Amino acid sequence: MAVVPLPRVLSGIQPTAGSFHLGNYLGALRQWVALQETTEAFYCVVDLHAITQDWNPDELRQNTLTSAAQLLALGVDPARSTLFVQSHVPEHVRLSWVLECIARFGEASRMTQFKDKSQREGAEGSSVGLFTYPVLMAADILAYQADQVPVGDDQRQHLELTRDLATRFNSRFGRTFTVPSGFIPEAGARVMDLQSPGKKMSKSLPPAGCVFLLDEPSVTAKKIRSAVTDTGREVVADPVNKPGVTNLLGIHSALSGRSVADLEQHFAGRGYGDLKKELAEVVADVVTPIRTRTQELVDDRAELERILAAGAARAREVAGVTVAAAYERAGFLAPAAGVVA
Repeated sequence: MAVVPLPRVLSGIQPTAGSFHLGNYLGALRQWVALQETTEAFYCVVDLHAITQDWNPDELRQNTLTSAAQLLALGVDPARSTLFVQSHVPEHVRLSWVLECIARFGEASRMTQFKDKSQREGAEGSSVGLFTYPVLMAADILAYQADQVPVGDDQRQHLELTRDLATRFNSRFGRTFTVPSGFIPEAGARVMDLQSPGKKMSKSLPPAGCVFLLDEPSVTAKKIRSAVTDTGREVVADPVNKPGVTNLLGIHSALSGRSVADLEQHFAGRGYGDLKKELAEVVADVVTPIRTRTQELVDDRAELERILAAGAARAREVAGVTVAAAYERAGFLAPAAGVVA
């Protein structure tokens, strides 16, 4: 009986902070671990994307290592998936240039994330990289012939651009790229900011509302105690009238595995203080082992770099085949034997 290959998945995360936060974990990274069971997974720390806005080189290097360590600590297994740093695989940039040359200015200018970020910085203060990074994202995906890409609502537009570019190249030069489909993992949780529960938890908001995985338990507990709640005392989920409490219940449910209905019953007759105290304990139970394992990996830099080098070598094997085919079909002269491409 022929062996049916597993669908291939590509996903990446930026190393733009010293720690991932609870929204990253519950919304995406926990699903990365689960996807290893059913897919051929390629996971990368997308450091090239991290320089589209101002950056500190020393912080970028350290954050890249810490990001990789956190992914391993969360359960990304290099024996079951390919974990690598984006800049270690030059095929991403090589393919991105070809895709930029078939992308249209109007397509790139319509990307809502570029509009949002450029409005904050102003057109004169925005980099060309910020404008073109969705095309690099397309190259990230297409280089691995990914069948599926886990996406949130804020990335749907970028995936559509990826699909359009793959289809356009295939139509003009012959079938070269798999046209990927997007999916939102069912287990993903939408985690809101503790101080602004109408907004997704984000490192770009004031830090008081963001729970980082590498925070000390005392810091996390203080943030949860200070979380915005709502009028009344009843601990019930009501997204319209009680967004703060609903968010806290949702986080508890996602981490503890108990249903929101069960938690509502559990906290019946009790107040917001009880919910916050217990939630801080639940969060600490989950993230303390992650924080400990991350530090162990960061402290053993040689082993961490060995894992990333092995991942990059595997990634280049796959991406190199794709890029070679794309370059040949685009009309580039192949390098002579012995010339390093």
